[in-house]
Amino acid sequence: MRTPARTPILDLFRPSFHAVCRAYFGLELRGTENIPLDGPVVIAPNHQSFADPPLVTIPIRRPIFYMAWSKLFTVPAFATFIRRLRAFPVDVEKSDGQAVREAARLLRAGEALMIFPEGGRTLDGRLQPFVLGAFRLAVAHGAPVLPVTIAGAWEAWPPGRALPGRGRITITYHPAERPARGGDRREAARDLRDRVVRAIASALP
Repeated sequence: MRTPARTPILDLFRPSFHAVCRAYFGLELRGTENIPLDGPVVIAPNHQSFADPPLVTIPIRRPIFYMAWSKLFTVPAFATFIRRLRAFPVDVEKSDGQAVREAARLLRAGEALMIFPEGGRTLDGRLQPFVLGAFRLAVAHGAPVLPVTIAGAWEAWPPGRALPGRGRITITYHPAERPARGGDRREAARDLRDRVVRAIASALP
């Protein structure tokens, strides 16, 4: 097992950010022992609010790359900021070969990649259909998928609200799901998606 890469800047701010989130959101993190310390992994949370990426990142002490909505990169200063946090753009409205190639390169390099399989935030708080793309990547590169359930973030910061309100947010890190070996890759991707959806749904109210 290789020595896990460090994230010194994030580690500097992690304790204070976690403390603020516990105080304001009542943030509870469950199942953190399931987070892989090294090797390629697709981190696959449901998507409830703008706060989801930093909240999910809190207990993950290794570099994470984020596949992010391309429109977030249209504001130059913000684009520079999130690129420094290892985000790269994906066009969610069409097939984006460049984003897929970048994701594949990262998994081949043994990195952690966060993808929100719903493709965007839920508008009503309910789980939305999961797109197959993240699971096809996992199957193609033999990477496990870490299902992550975010509960309570939609209530704290629903669409249309400028700033988050107080709430009670629970994030659950489930045991990683591994793609089936052999057989049809499309079927393997659907099977992997279905297992991840079940895991995430199991921790929602």
